[in-house]
Amino acid sequence: MNQKAPVTLWLQAAKPLDAAPSRKTPVSPIDAFWHLLNFIAPAVCMGVVTATLAKLIWRRELQMVSWRQLSIWAICSSLLVLVAGLALFGHDGRSATYGAMIVACSLSLWWIGFVRTR
Repeated sequence: MNQKAPVTLWLQAAKPLDAAPSRKTPVSPIDAFWHLLNFIAPAVCMGVVTATLAKLIWRRELQMVSWRQLSIWAICSSLLVLVAGLALFGHDGRSATYGAMIVACSLSLWWIGFVRTR
């Protein structure tokens, strides 16, 4: 009886299935809209949430900077990183891109909120 180790069986099961034959179908305008919206959604959510939290946590320190200005800077820096990640890796959704987006968003909030206002 030839038994395989459980790890070997797991690795064999984890192999990707052969993809169906690709058909070149054009993307409809509504599909392109949803793809673009889903691409920018993480940057917009990250920018809005981090700007809101920054204004709540550092209320006195950030009273001279508007929430709108903080969120615009955070969203733009996050979008820039997402586009750079798409260009660098060839597709979106990589963990390295999201990690870089966190760093860029934090640095932009720090810059606009604490360095530039002094």
